[in-house]
Amino acid sequence: MRARGCDVTGPLAADTLFHYAYRGDYDAVVAMYHDQGLAPLKMIGFETGVNWTLGLPFIRTSPDHGTAYDIAGRNAANPRSMAAAIRLARELACRRRAHSETELPNGSA
Repeated sequence: MRARGCDVTGPLAADTLFHYAYRGDYDAVVAMYHDQGLAPLKMIGFETGVNWTLGLPFIRTSPDHGTAYDIAGRNAANPRSMAAAIRLARELACRRRAHSETELPNGSA
């Protein structure tokens, strides 16, 4: 990532990393596995958090709250996290399209 010009650091200890990310020291956290990243996110943004899976050839976002089987069919779900996931997916798609339109035919920008 550094070779691509990204300002990255790590690996860092997860027990303190999320504190620093929450106070704004980092723009993003890349977690090595599901529970390491989503537990802290759910603590601060259960109703608005978005899970964004990196490294796939397509855009994948999902609401942070999970499936909510316990309230299915009760008209009790809060749609904010789903709406946030859709907004992020749209923003990423627009950025991807804009980036691909600025690339030269040989793949360089």
